[in-house]
Amino acid sequence: MSDSFAPFAERHAVARLRDERLARCTKPFVARGSRAERCPQCRVMAGYCLCAWRPQVASRSGMCLLMHDVEALKPSNTGWLIADVVERTSAFGWSRTEVDPRLPALIADPQWQPCVVFPGEYAAPGRVVDEVRVEEGRRPLFILLDATWTQARKMFRKSPYLDHLPVLSLQPEQVSRYRLRRSRREEHLCTAEVAALCLELAGDEQAARALDAYLDVFSLHYLSAKHRLPLDSRDEMHSRLLSFLG
Repeated sequence: MSDSFAPFAERHAVARLRDERLARCTKPFVARGSRAERCPQCRVMAGYCLCAWRPQVASRSGMCLLMHDVEALKPSNTGWLIADVVERTSAFGWSRTEVDPRLPALIADPQWQPCVVFPGEYAAPGRVVDEVRVEEGRRPLFILLDATWTQARKMFRKSPYLDHLPVLSLQPEQVSRYRLRRSRREEHLCTAEVAALCLELAGDEQAARALDAYLDVFSLHYLSAKHRLPLDSRDEMHSRLLSFLG
């Protein structure tokens, strides 16, 4: 296993990236619109903690999150949820001028078969694929650009170390269910929704369902905390997630 991945029981890759980014801050980072105390593990406000609802499922696939600047600091970021669910998740900060040497090393690791997940209309036709076909002895590695849509397009254009990789173009039939930060286009999915679709295509159906259920409960806890609404842990969303807990 690549050293870029953290064992499931340890602090995961997005949490470590968040620590590294916080260490470079010249002033404390405060989530927009809130100075409330948050759980350091799940980032949800005190009293609405999500930690007891973290799924424990196995998956064969790997996830590589390439995160724009402060994404790892945002409590609404859903890349954190991916790292909670998918054991083999790595996370790297994106820069136009510098590349973490662990990233190309991970891409070159022969145990993985990497692809960039991005709309095919922005890639050369010869790079675009719409299904996951993995060679024998290798496992899929999905590279996700975790950023706003405008930022992600820039990252896709200005990351030459990704140019040789196939581009997996998803055609989701659903519109985004994510309610914390909205794109102007409904067909734009949040990062966790994209990851769940990738897992499903790769045959990791249980992990895909767990991540979908986890995203719904996370969104419910986050918004309930924001508006100081009561939670019912016996509702349909929590019940659906319950089957994926250890």
